[in-house]
Amino acid sequence: MLPAAARPGDRAALWVIAVVSVVALLVLATLMLGRRPAGGVGPTVAALPTVNALLNTTSALLLTAGYIFIRRRRVAAHRACMLGAFGVSVMFLVCYLVYHAQAGSRPFTGQGWIRPVYFVLLVSHIVLAGAIVPLALTTIYRGLSAQLDRHKRLARRTLPIWLYVSITGVIVYLLLYHW
Repeated sequence: MLPAAARPGDRAALWVIAVVSVVALLVLATLMLGRRPAGGVGPTVAALPTVNALLNTTSALLLTAGYIFIRRRRVAAHRACMLGAFGVSVMFLVCYLVYHAQAGSRPFTGQGWIRPVYFVLLVSHIVLAGAIVPLALTTIYRGLSAQLDRHKRLARRTLPIWLYVSITGVIVYLLLYHW
């Protein structure tokens, strides 16, 4: 068996992961920093923030279940949960992009002590959400390509960040839409 660094597909896979990550982040940055859509939130996208909160919640639950399954050595169930969490996260990203392309960003209107709390959560969420794209893709690639030692090492970093992003996404939603 070849050492993990010498596997022929690794270099190509890591390049694809890098390109996908950069493109995803550029699209997000363009939507967040680019033009502001005219008008208010249309009825076709009004429910998407709630859908996104539910997708983030589902992702966090699947990540937690996947962790429990791997601790119990139930590899197939672990794999199903982690791929499910990834699929749900992709659905979140699509809904998020559609919402922000159609409705733009919603300003936070909370005042007092909650305002700095919100922005600290938001900034940490955004930064780590950007980092999780290549981390999750690489972790999944290593698991599916049977690079289990490397997968496990990276997953120990990826899981807490991914969970944090999923959970803070729900908290940011609650503060932004229900505070």
